[in-house]
Amino acid sequence: MDLVDAFTFSGVRTVLAALALMIAWLFRRAIGKTALDGQGNVPDKRKTLIYGTILGVAYFFCSNFQQFAFYYTTAGKIAFITTLYVFFVPLISLFLGKKIPPVMWICVAMGFIALYFLCIKPGDDFSINRGDLLTVLCALLFAVHILLIERYSPVTDGIELSCIQFTVAGALSVIMMFIFENPSLPAIIGARYSLLYAGVLSGAVAYTLQIVGQKYTEATLASLLMCMESVFAVIASALILHERMSGREIFGCVLMFVSVVAANLVSAKQS
Repeated sequence: MDLVDAFTFSGVRTVLAALALMIAWLFRRAIGKTALDGQGNVPDKRKTLIYGTILGVAYFFCSNFQQFAFYYTTAGKIAFITTLYVFFVPLISLFLGKKIPPVMWICVAMGFIALYFLCIKPGDDFSINRGDLLTVLCALLFAVHILLIERYSPVTDGIELSCIQFTVAGALSVIMMFIFENPSLPAIIGARYSLLYAGVLSGAVAYTLQIVGQKYTEATLASLLMCMESVFAVIASALILHERMSGREIFGCVLMFVSVVAANLVSAKQS
């Protein structure tokens, strides 16, 4: 975001993700592997196209609300507020008629407290600004996105669904990029490593694994598991960037780990 604007970042990132998944799809087809849904059946191509398009539109709004928030607020606050989806997912599920065990709500609360210690530093300004409101909307949309994946992933192939999702989101972001921004090729090349990582690994790999994983995992538990990204971020910064982990970060990691283990035990007991 120091080099490119929000729609440019989202557009290039999602197009790269779509291209990576197209290559994976072509490779799988070349070696003769058939696309299968969660029950081992060949998925309906029409349904996959429709569901992928819906996910792509949802992801377009999720990702761009988050990107525009960077203009107004800090990365730490964005990381923390985005994880409000861990609350929104079970809350929306209640309105959809799903029963959420009280113990799971305790796990969610523990996870959210852990995220506070991981993302928010002592002395950070925690007043609400425009970027924070955009991030709240982003969190709500990500909750919807997670619930849509829970519904669609069991009846589709993960790679195909993810590829369509990123193709649609990428097309929409690129259109917005050319309408509202002035994309610069030298700037995009300057941000190439960040864009490649965000597109291929954080995008194509991570979101496809999410789709595949949610074939077998309940949405509330999935949202809590995905909050582990903050734990991995702190540990990676210590191992790779040699940053020292503070006491509050260690406490946050331990609390998040406990909440995730407890949530898994609750889920296993229910099944």
